[in-house]
Amino acid sequence: MLRVAAMPLLAAGDAAPEFSLQTDSGEVVSSATLTAKPIVLFFYPKDDTPGCTTEGCDIRDRYAEFERTDTVVLGVSRDSIESHEKFKSKFGFPFELISDPDEKLCRTFDVIRKKSLYGKEYMGVDRSTFIFDKQGKLRKEFRSVKVDGHAEEILSTLNSF
Repeated sequence: MLRVAAMPLLAAGDAAPEFSLQTDSGEVVSSATLTAKPIVLFFYPKDDTPGCTTEGCDIRDRYAEFERTDTVVLGVSRDSIESHEKFKSKFGFPFELISDPDEKLCRTFDVIRKKSLYGKEYMGVDRSTFIFDKQGKLRKEFRSVKVDGHAEEILSTLNSF
């Protein structure tokens, strides 16, 4: 289940788009129910690949610090709920993963980009992170994320407000 309100590209200070999404655990998360806490929404290309695994594990390893900031962490990719369940279980992720197979949320956040692998071009998810404050306003976005040190960047931003 995925519902996302259409909206133009986000800018700092903009409200989070309205959404209602099912996570890997079957829980439905919506923008309306998350406004009392900061939200980290990180988009990643594919479950159980080297960069995505490193990113997820870095967040997992620092998850106690995320909890101290009372932040909800949500990972998003185009993979299926079943794939997310395996990925989460394999690496012990304490945060929810959202399946976006039709790319509605990915397109709302403008993270679908032309990529190239071995000379072949395709459309894929550009690793990106969006941080919303308790009021649901965009405080920071990271595009074309480099995995090393990114969990620290996120925490530094959360600790600044």
